[in-house]
Amino acid sequence: MDPWLIWLIAAAVLAVAEIFTLTAALGLLGGAALVTAGCAAVGLPLPLQFLVFTIVAASTVLFVRPVVVRHVRQPQAERFGVDALVGRSAYVVSEVTGLGGRVRIGGEEWTARAYDETLVIPPGATVDVIEISGATALVYPQG
Repeated sequence: MDPWLIWLIAAAVLAVAEIFTLTAALGLLGGAALVTAGCAAVGLPLPLQFLVFTIVAASTVLFVRPVVVRHVRQPQAERFGVDALVGRSAYVVSEVTGLGGRVRIGGEEWTARAYDETLVIPPGATVDVIEISGATALVYPQG
């Protein structure tokens, strides 16, 4: 079997393994194997193929992986769906207690409960959305 084909198979195996581990290291090693397959295809001798693989793998793992990991671990810039409602202000449409009520959040009416079950929040009050539990907003009066 030709050496370039072996390197290509190794690159594919490492790429598939990366899908299951999500560490970025195996994917970079797969990239190094792919570069080495190209070098082997143009006729580079086997000892130099190992040298190319070692240099490319070491440089990507040492220099590229930290950048990739830093970008992956960044907090999400924007919140979507019901997560975006947490922290917003709402207008009380009907009295909110620990058992129920209704609030308007940005033009939509939501069922609501007081975050502190002992509170009774009158209609017309402004509240903060503390949490969304299912289709119910848990709210607390502003002020």
